[in-house]
Amino acid sequence: MTQQTKSTKTIKPADCDVKWYLIDAEGLVLGRLASQIASILRGKNKPCFTPSQDCGDYVVVVNAEKVALTGRKLEQKKYYHHTGYIGGIKGVSVAKQLEDHPERVLQKAVERMLTRGPLGAKQMTKLRIFVGPEHTHQAQNPIVLDIAAKNKKNKRSA
Repeated sequence: MTQQTKSTKTIKPADCDVKWYLIDAEGLVLGRLASQIASILRGKNKPCFTPSQDCGDYVVVVNAEKVALTGRKLEQKKYYHHTGYIGGIKGVSVAKQLEDHPERVLQKAVERMLTRGPLGAKQMTKLRIFVGPEHTHQAQNPIVLDIAAKNKKNKRSA
């Protein structure tokens, strides 16, 4: 009787083919968009997904300032940071952050959906967010990804 050995093949990042995706964030709900982007950055949309390897794709997001928030998050949600001094906690509302630095709202949402540590930091370098419809990655021929078509709840109807 012959015995078969079973082993799991671990994919290395060099074995995965890397693609570029272009997403237009106009009217898309922030959390739903961020979860889709995080999934692509991790490589969970590929059959060669390995949790401990960076096999994800690059994502280019345009129109980051036109992202939609549901409910009363625009007034109530705050981003906090600490200055390092006693009593130095500072808060910025999402409305103010969208006004001053709209790309940071989407960046924080995606960053908080990825793993913390060196792997998550490496995956975040594959995310490129632009304010406005123009981007600088035409040479990579990104594949246009329509997040709104995947589910009717992904796009904010106003």
